[in-house]
Amino acid sequence: MKYLIINTATTTSSVALLDDNKIISNIEENNAKDLSSKIFFMIDKVLKDGLCIPQSLNKIFVVVGPGSFTGIRIGLTIAKTMAWALKIDLIPISSLELLASTKNIEKNQIFALIDARRESVYAGGYTSNLEEIMPDKYLKIEELKKQYPDFSNISFVSYDMFEKIATMRPNPDYIKIVKKHKNDRVGNCHKINPNYLKLTEAEEKRNNGNN
Repeated sequence: MKYLIINTATTTSSVALLDDNKIISNIEENNAKDLSSKIFFMIDKVLKDGLCIPQSLNKIFVVVGPGSFTGIRIGLTIAKTMAWALKIDLIPISSLELLASTKNIEKNQIFALIDARRESVYAGGYTSNLEEIMPDKYLKIEELKKQYPDFSNISFVSYDMFEKIATMRPNPDYIKIVKKHKNDRVGNCHKINPNYLKLTEAEEKRNNGNN
């Protein structure tokens, strides 16, 4: 079974190709610019490096958020189009769960963070087996500190930097993600929606204008 994983929700995008429980090829790129064109190159390179044609794929896993609104839309649109054209399952996964799957973390409480600006974060807490400790949510950093005042038992993973939270760079365990979700069933891939966790800035401005 061959699986493709696409993540465009974080500041570092990644694409990985797996053959059952083995990573065949993977690539990471900074999202600074030209993601809409860069992601096609990344997918093409991973497939070619893995000597895999798209028609050989059995399932596609796509990160649906939270994170970059634009990045999520780009990745999800591409993944939906591929899954529909290839007539294969598309499985949505959380960006925070993907980050929390990071390899070689000693502590059993792993909190994944994504900078949401305005002193806020997208945060999700998981065990090393990817069991949920805290559901993915959008909250102020100070609120996170109030809910979990003792950081000594927590490992934080993030591609972003925070003033008062020490983080380690993610090293996602794609095999662990696939093992957990490979039997998920979604049905119509076009019904998979982004999980932004908050309103877009345009929606916020429109709502504020209506108040």
